[in-house]
Amino acid sequence: MAFKLLGSFVSLLAALQVANGALTRRVTCATGQVTSNAACCALFPVIDDIQTNLFDGGECGEEVHESLRLTFHDAIGISPAIAKTGVFGGGGADGSIAIFADIETNFHANNGVDEIIGEQAPFIARHNLTTADFIQLAGAIGVSNCPGAPRLNVFIGRKDATQPAPDLTVPEPFDDVTKILARFEDAGKFTPAEVVALLASHTIAAADHVDPTIPGTPFDSTPELFDTQFFIETQLRGTLFPGNGSNQGEVQSPLGGELRLQSDGLLARDQRTACEWQSFVNNQAKLQSAFKAAFARMTVLGQNTRALIDCSDVVPTPPAPASKAHFPAGLSRRDIEQACRATPFPTLPTDPGPVTTVAPVPPS
Repeated sequence: MAFKLLGSFVSLLAALQVANGALTRRVTCATGQVTSNAACCALFPVIDDIQTNLFDGGECGEEVHESLRLTFHDAIGISPAIAKTGVFGGGGADGSIAIFADIETNFHANNGVDEIIGEQAPFIARHNLTTADFIQLAGAIGVSNCPGAPRLNVFIGRKDATQPAPDLTVPEPFDDVTKILARFEDAGKFTPAEVVALLASHTIAAADHVDPTIPGTPFDSTPELFDTQFFIETQLRGTLFPGNGSNQGEVQSPLGGELRLQSDGLLARDQRTACEWQSFVNNQAKLQSAFKAAFARMTVLGQNTRALIDCSDVVPTPPAPASKAHFPAGLSRRDIEQACRATPFPTLPTDPGPVTTVAPVPPS
């Protein structure tokens, strides 16, 4: 089923490209840059602006992490099940999280997104893009700064929200696997494999508000690299804190300075998702392709895809992968809590030296 859905979306992308002339012509913009559609020329000044002034000249840092997080928190805020009740309609990748920031930033799951919404606001104000388009563009461009990342798809033409998204649509760090999978199924018919693929975003993520006493705590030892370490290190044996207080949803990793969300740890060990999770270990090519496909589906939730223009060729090519899969120093296969019963855990080298402490992601 996962491959059928991904295959259908690939067909949709191809149709978008044909519809917009991507396969038959090229346009030279006034800036001298080349793209497949004249409408995409407007994005080059936006990209230059955010690369210079939001992403510190093209770094894979805190603003990239937060911009990527915002793409998800905006897009996942859709629920056909709730819409059927007549309480809410719309939602999805429509910019509501920024347009109705006074409402949605008060949702518990959106704690902390007000910071990146505030940082992006001046860029949205000075460029002629919908808020919905800008949020998804900024996420894709930010990820392109991270070594090992896929070159993500970008579409423009989204309509902005006219009402806020419903609350309780963003999965939380202490949700169980059944609840998480059901939420993704409701939002966009995402399969368990696609859910795991989307969580590849955590390879360049850090938490500021899961435990506010340790801001900037990364989810793996290489938060500046889009690599498979996240899928390795979530399978290391760790200690789960009680589900209350400031440590709710937090797991103590064997690596000092690293945080594991309870939800990530559960997904890595649940029989519905464990083998898919393990399949990303030491498989950079699959990491890139699966995340790219699932991300593309997420960024158009709630939108009429036939009205969108494919501007994916404006996205810079990300730097090549800058690391190889490994066990952190002092750890080995013996420290893995393997849950996939069908496939042996891959053989990996161990970094030399004693167990290390992971440095926090510095604030901007």
